[in-house]
Amino acid sequence: MTVFDKIQKLGSGADVFSVQNADAIAAFFNSERYMLFPGFCDVHVHFREPGFSYKETIASGCLAAAHGGYTAVCPMPNLNPVPDSPETLEPQLEIIRRDACIGVYPYAAITREEKGEALSDMEALAGQVVAFSDDGHGVQSAEQMREAMLRAKELGKLIVAHCEDNSLLRGGYIHDGAYAAAHGHKGICSESEWRQIERDLKLAEETGCGYHVCHISAKESVALIRDAKKSGVDVSCETGPHYLLLDENDLREDGWFKMNPPLRARQDREALLEGVCDGTIDMIATDHAPHSAEEKAKGLAGSAFGIVGLETAFPLLYTELVKKGVLRLEQLVGLLTTKPRARFRIPLGNDFSVWDLDAEYAIDPADFMSRGKATPFAGRRVSGKCLLTVYKGNIVYQAAMEE
Repeated sequence: MTVFDKIQKLGSGADVFSVQNADAIAAFFNSERYMLFPGFCDVHVHFREPGFSYKETIASGCLAAAHGGYTAVCPMPNLNPVPDSPETLEPQLEIIRRDACIGVYPYAAITREEKGEALSDMEALAGQVVAFSDDGHGVQSAEQMREAMLRAKELGKLIVAHCEDNSLLRGGYIHDGAYAAAHGHKGICSESEWRQIERDLKLAEETGCGYHVCHISAKESVALIRDAKKSGVDVSCETGPHYLLLDENDLREDGWFKMNPPLRARQDREALLEGVCDGTIDMIATDHAPHSAEEKAKGLAGSAFGIVGLETAFPLLYTELVKKGVLRLEQLVGLLTTKPRARFRIPLGNDFSVWDLDAEYAIDPADFMSRGKATPFAGRRVSGKCLLTVYKGNIVYQAAMEE
């Protein structure tokens, strides 16, 4: 009997999948081994369509998300065309309407073509997007960021910032630390991240704009955001599973370990964990960034930035943080569900996933539904297998297994 068959026994009709029946479904399994969670929400993914469908599509990205228990995702705007006007957003919306099996809430760009030269048509876009971001590029001009924040404040939208000061990059591609020095690699200094966060926090305080920082990776970033929250700045932030579980000591000469921002020092990872535990870091987002096999096969220096993460996030975090006593299970679920949904105003309908927390296995990229396969966690043994994901009362993923 499959998990789906078991749930079907609870009743008939679409209402069997309602959130109100969550307790009944969980009780039906009658075991701590099986857990029912509200649909996870990832506010930072790259689904690559339109423009780069050889890397990922809306359809394949949604299937990967459902496989990982996610029922809501926010794809970033580094696409072709860049969604910087209603006309350039419409191709993406059309694909979403046609191919999405879960909730897909797109971003619009802060600047036209994400070039940092002129602001996008924010007023015309606001009603169709979740927020504004130039992810993949830091907004270099303080004046331009101030103007964007003022407009976003009037429109009731967040500014979601990829913080990177281009003047401090110096051609780097991994963290500017011990591994880079020992292996002759060009480094990216932590200041390239935290210096722009420092600037933007002052602007957010000045403008009153809701401000969210993408994928923080450095200890200084955690400290700055912690202090800003204490001062009343309307700021939130995210980090990724890989920044919590890996650091430069785990690097290999392999493009599957290359992402932006890079894996930093042990002290940075420890500060991020502390930030998650004390609430400075509001949510965990995967920055799911698929590329072709060829693009990730050129080593640390030559490979494209980015790894996939939707299908491994919960098992990794549950195994490494919950089972080891760093976080309580309810804390982790909040970081993946209620906190991102509340900040980004993404509703939770009849969405949930069912997990076998005792299932143990090794992560195998061949099992991914994403077109991207690059993960630094390949071969890592984890606990927690998604058995079923339901979105708006419809099954969007069901494990091929018998109970």
